[in-house]
Amino acid sequence: MINNNGISTVLKCKEFDLVLGQETKIMGILNATPDSFSDGGQYEDTQSALNHGIQMIKEGADIIDVGGESTRPGSEPVDAKQEIKRVIPVIETLKKYINKPLSVDTYKAEVAEAALEAGANMVNDVWGLQKDPEMAAVIAHHQVPVVIMHNQDGTVYDKDIIESMIDYFNISLEIAKTAGIKKNQIILDPGIGFGKNLKQNQEVMDRLEELHIFKLPILLGISRKSIIGMSLDLPPHERIEGTIALNALGISKGVDIIRVHDVKENLRGARMMDAIVRRYYEQR
Repeated sequence: MINNNGISTVLKCKEFDLVLGQETKIMGILNATPDSFSDGGQYEDTQSALNHGIQMIKEGADIIDVGGESTRPGSEPVDAKQEIKRVIPVIETLKKYINKPLSVDTYKAEVAEAALEAGANMVNDVWGLQKDPEMAAVIAHHQVPVVIMHNQDGTVYDKDIIESMIDYFNISLEIAKTAGIKKNQIILDPGIGFGKNLKQNQEVMDRLEELHIFKLPILLGISRKSIIGMSLDLPPHERIEGTIALNALGISKGVDIIRVHDVKENLRGARMMDAIVRRYYEQR
């Protein structure tokens, strides 16, 4: 069964085939960082990261996304060596205990290369292949999927925001094509919370379906983000309900993967939406 926007694909994640279109896939967030906006410092050591990764798999995660640098507004960048030091032990340990795809959340080619060599199965690039000129070649060499996220410095757009995002994605897709990344290995991410203010984030959520012009799967990463905090006046740890609501909206507009901190709760919301939007349970 294909999803409600007619997109069905199989991501080749090395030893795993990840089928998109039948049910919403859950990407669990594992931040091996001291300063992430929601869970910074909780999973810095390898054992706590392993425990959390295993717990997310038990709760139903299909992918674990490991990050070693916070991308929250105002965060301090880290160099590739420090990022590698944070993520590689986590990836190597998770591979021993978890039989699910691992994603590395990085925009640095050096980090992506080290993570893929250590066993990661895909790359989640918050700068859509446009920050590090070597990134696309690394991904093409390893023949793994990539999440291309929309991003920019600042929140000023000289045209309609969706038109601007389409222009951005066209650049990223050309970079991917030139490097040899297969189109059926690409996922788009609208980049909620990146280069967008509250009203812009809300508009993008309302118009998500317009990104299906590319006929590519879409990942939505809105878990606990400021669009929820500012809309509801709530701190990060009280944004679960808002996260579920926005993920449900995204699924209704054809999102294939949701990236979340709270796996169990969001999985339940996703399956409820799948039962209606995808009529998933009628096909089982």
